[in-house]
Amino acid sequence: MVDLPLRLPIQLPTSRTAQRPGRHPAHRVRVRRNLPVPMSDGVVLLADHYFPVGAVRPPTILIRTPYGRGGPFGWMYGWAFARHGFQVVLQSCRGGFGSGGLLDPLADEHADGLATVEWLRRQSWYGGGLAMHGPSYLGYTQWAIAAETPDLKAMATQVTASCFRDAAYIGGAFALESSLIWTTLTAHLDGRLPGVAPLVVPRKARRALLSGLAAPPALPGAPDACGLPLTELDLAAAGRPVPFFRELLANHADPASPYWQKRDFSGTVDRVTAEVTMTGGWYDVFLPWQLKDYAAMRAAGRRPYLTIGPWHHTDVRHGRAANNDALAWFRAHLLGDPSGLRPAPVRLFVTGADEWRDHSDWPPPGTRPVRWHLQPGFGLSTGNPVPSEPDRYRYDPAHPTPVLGGPVLIGDSSPRDNRRLEARRDVLVYTSAALTEDTEVIGPVTAELFLRSTNQHADVVVRVCDVHPGGASMNVCEGVRRLTPEVPADADGVRRVEVELWPAGHRFRRGHRIRVHVASGAYPRIARNPGTGAALTAGSPMVPSDQEILHDPDHPSAVVLPHYRT
Repeated sequence: MVDLPLRLPIQLPTSRTAQRPGRHPAHRVRVRRNLPVPMSDGVVLLADHYFPVGAVRPPTILIRTPYGRGGPFGWMYGWAFARHGFQVVLQSCRGGFGSGGLLDPLADEHADGLATVEWLRRQSWYGGGLAMHGPSYLGYTQWAIAAETPDLKAMATQVTASCFRDAAYIGGAFALESSLIWTTLTAHLDGRLPGVAPLVVPRKARRALLSGLAAPPALPGAPDACGLPLTELDLAAAGRPVPFFRELLANHADPASPYWQKRDFSGTVDRVTAEVTMTGGWYDVFLPWQLKDYAAMRAAGRRPYLTIGPWHHTDVRHGRAANNDALAWFRAHLLGDPSGLRPAPVRLFVTGADEWRDHSDWPPPGTRPVRWHLQPGFGLSTGNPVPSEPDRYRYDPAHPTPVLGGPVLIGDSSPRDNRRLEARRDVLVYTSAALTEDTEVIGPVTAELFLRSTNQHADVVVRVCDVHPGGASMNVCEGVRRLTPEVPADADGVRRVEVELWPAGHRFRRGHRIRVHVASGAYPRIARNPGTGAALTAGSPMVPSDQEILHDPDHPSAVVLPHYRT
């Protein structure tokens, strides 16, 4: 048992995204390490138990993680909350950091989480008041058991969702970059130095994706290259086969397959009775599905809290804000002290305006969908489309259209200037006139396009950018839809395509312009579409596609932006 000294100068970080609770006397903290927790199949997982000295059976915060219990995790989660009067059980998921069994990502968190709660109930120090906390995979472990755990009174989830499938296959297109990085990372967690894996693995994965071995896309002036089949990218990134990466490739086609049904808890969100607070980021890979979880709870009559900041997935800023938010949340719902809660349940950082806003709901009341139509001459306006010829481009999967900026799992996803991308011939670019007044868009963003293609198998990528007076074209949000023969065409071969983009909370300032990209690739964010309909594992030949985007009165292609006015 270790006695942690009270005098260490560590405080929960403050943030503009949550009101800091009133000050309370800090507790001295002790920790019992490597407690064995038996699972239903006999596997034993290890946990560390942090507890405030002198408190009698205080509420317990359970944190289940595949990333280790020591170092910063112990300080950030164990010590930080225990000193405020909570017990913390920090447990390693199976297959890593001393826990038994083999790591099968996402597969065992339901059974293992429920077995852990049963173990808690048998402990003399457990008082029955339970909360869960944590981002990303740690948030997924919360959703995995939340609907079946009546002890669970409060949840603090960050940059996560109740199902990871749709984030792995965005609009049906395989999220190659994030999937390779994460599966390679998890494959290294049972190695000799698992703590350094998050620092080393992303570089290895990106080298595999962007080297000549992995078929890097050519920005203007860059050389072309041929690449490895997708099934061999794990060898280049990890030095050995990564089973989970190959399972993702093999199970991409059917979200209703037994593989994904076992790992999908989105259907249980409306049954969760715990009080839930969510923290997300505009540039996070899970944001669209986190907001679907929010919508499911609202439809069930619940009132979760929601904070969305200008953050990407691994942004340390949202980690600080989330811990502060969680402390206030747990004090309110486990200790009966609501003094740290803000009055409004939704808090958003509006990019472009660079300010925080409080709202009663998501989307904020006061939003209305406005269609920005693609126009001839590559214009963009809210006016009705006029008779015009289609615009055309060719997508060649041998030289896939790249991506600049946008959501990625590990790394800075902040907006980037897209003018180099816009110079490519396989990207259509539609731009509005300079805005005569500030225009705010806050809420879901969608696109409706009318497309004719020489190929039944194609991708449609739509991106919204903010063009500054100096010419910089900064990405705001994007989305993709993978087309198959099941997307019907009319007698003229035209298909109506709906694309869900990332939600947005952005002000386009007066004098700026709104810009829309239409393309058929975003490599390496998504795997290139070979145009054949073959499985990702097939390594089939690649077929170029000639695309036409129609924008006339009968085919009113548009991006639908949620305009907001107070």
